[in-house]
Order: sequence, then structure tokens, then C-alpha cells
Amino acid sequence: MFRRLDPSKLTVPAPEDTLPGRSEPMPVSARHYVLGTPLIGPFPDATEILYVAMGCFWGAERFYWQQSGVYTTAAGYSGGTTPNPTYEETCTGMTGHTEAVIVVYHPEQVDLDTLFKIFWENHDPTQYMGQGNDIGTQYRSAIYTTTPEQHAAALESRDRYQRALTDAGYGTITTEIGAAGHFYYAEDYHQQYLAKNPAGYCNHGFCQVAFDRDTTIGSGDANDPDYAAGPHRADKTV
Repeated sequence: MFRRLDPSKLTVPAPEDTLPGRSEPMPVSARHYVLGTPLIGPFPDATEILYVAMGCFWGAERFYWQQSGVYTTAAGYSGGTTPNPTYEETCTGMTGHTEAVIVVYHPEQVDLDTLFKIFWENHDPTQYMGQGNDIGTQYRSAIYTTTPEQHAAALESRDRYQRALTDAGYGTITTEIGAAGHFYYAEDYHQQYLAKNPAGYCNHGFCQVAFDRDTTIGSGDANDPDYAAGPHRADKTV
């Protein structure tokens, strides 16, 4: 008999309990399968980087490469400890990582609220440690930021969307929001998976409650104590 995991009992492992991983990065194609842009930095100085996790990274990545103003995207692992994990290792829940997407974008062409609208509307941020039938810490919802502006905007967007969810009778957002750490690229077959396999698995879609864009959100404060001075990558390298 198959036993379904109880999400309420799932926790991200402590760093000392995670798998050792490896020093060699995962080899991936040089160019984005759809956009033709580089998958790996350094990226153009005019771009910024945001990391999102919203369940299976196949569908999440597709939403962002389809957005005008996005320079490149890639699937990978972030939020945990194990260096350069494999997909199989990440699925054990013992790397600490969640399936994530790097979104490199031109801020003068697409604003943060547009990127957050994609994020909030196309998964269930109230589901703890999973999305749909995909259960595990590797499917947890997260936004990892690289600038104080992104961090402030992410928190504001969460609070705004929570009000909309509450008004509609839904639960509490569980999304993890914090400064980005290392992003490790997933295996090459995961990159732009749904462009290579149009009929592939995707459990994303409109989640019934709209996110109302707000073009007046603030720019954040570099001295904001709520913005952890972690190993975020604002230098365009990954």
C-alpha cells in the first residue's frame, strides 16, 4: 500500500543533516531553448534576478519565459544546503532545496508586480510543503530576492494577495520570502522542459483569486532590517 506524506509533519532538514552533494556544477546547454539567451551568467548589467518556487519547476519556468521583458529563465534548486544536488537527491527532501526558477529580467520592460502576479495567481500559496498531489519540502512555495526593492515588493505583494484570499474565504499564505542564496542548475533535460515536451506534466494554472497589480509600490530601503543581508546574488552571477 502506498502511504501519502503528511505535509504538516514535513520540515526542511538542518544543514548538518543534508546530503553532501558535490563540487561540480550540473552541465546545462549554453542557450535557452526558447529565447536563445544564455542560461548561465554573468548577465547584462541592465537586468535583475529574481528566484521563484511554486511547485514543479517545469510549469513555473514556462510562465516566466513567456513574459515580455524576461531575458532568460532556468530550472534549478535553491533555498537549501546541498551543493549541486541531483533531481533524485532533491526528491528525497534531504537537500533542503525547493524546485526553483531563476528569472532574469529587464526592470525597465517588466515591473515586479507583473512578475509577482504570475507567481501568486498560478499556484496555491496557501498549501504547505507541496502543490496539488506533489507533496514534499522540494515543492514548497518561495520567493528569493536579490535586492532590497524586490524584498519589500515581495512582502507587500504577499500582504495584498493575502487580503484578497481572505476576502474570498481562502487560507493563509505559507510562501517563504527571503534573500536568495545559491541557485544550483537542474539537469539539462529539465531546462525549458515544456517547450521540448509540450504535452508534459504541468499542475499550474489560475488559482481562482486574481492578484490586483499596484504600480505605486515602494522601492524598498537598503537599510531595511527585514531584508536579510544573506548571500544574495545582485552581481548578476549565479
